[in-house]
Amino acid sequence: MRVIIHPRFVRITHWLNAIAIVCMASSGWAIYNASPIFPFSFPARLTLGGWLGGAIAWHLAVMWLLVTNGLVYLACGLASGHLRRRFLPLHPRAILRDGALALRFRLSHDSGEYNAVQRLLYVGVLLVGVVVVLSGLAIWKPVQLQWLSALMGGYDRARVVHFVAMAAIVAFVIVHFVLVFMFPRTLVSMVTGRDTHRSAHQS
Repeated sequence: MRVIIHPRFVRITHWLNAIAIVCMASSGWAIYNASPIFPFSFPARLTLGGWLGGAIAWHLAVMWLLVTNGLVYLACGLASGHLRRRFLPLHPRAILRDGALALRFRLSHDSGEYNAVQRLLYVGVLLVGVVVVLSGLAIWKPVQLQWLSALMGGYDRARVVHFVAMAAIVAFVIVHFVLVFMFPRTLVSMVTGRDTHRSAHQS
């Protein structure tokens, strides 16, 4: 029996978010390369924009897609109860138990049903998403949003916060790709919304 496990708004926002993150990260790396804060640069072939002005244009344009898409996801998720059902509750004991199972590669990964580690990671990346947007605004408008820049510890520290938050999101995406490679049917369900291996689940 085919059961809907990912509602339409989840699938649409998921794929728009994937596009936005790739564009934001690659254009952000080009911006970073123009004024590195650490002793390394990103390969030009991994960057987007061609030059600093082009990279900034891409970054700012896609920022609106990322923010709008995120707000739509949160609004729909809260209104439908999706966020509460998928990501809560978060119990420390369950996180430790499932974390130990994950380290031994014995943790199950079912489509549309998140274990405690997955719930923690998803909630964590949502919070990091808020940080990356706020720190990005502090960098973009350090004078107009001086209070936000000061909250981040100043312009230079805001850049570090933005970079670390971006790195955390990229790390999450890499883990996500690994899990999709290990459990390819999760990719199919994110496209169709259905999982033929489950007989009863309501999103």
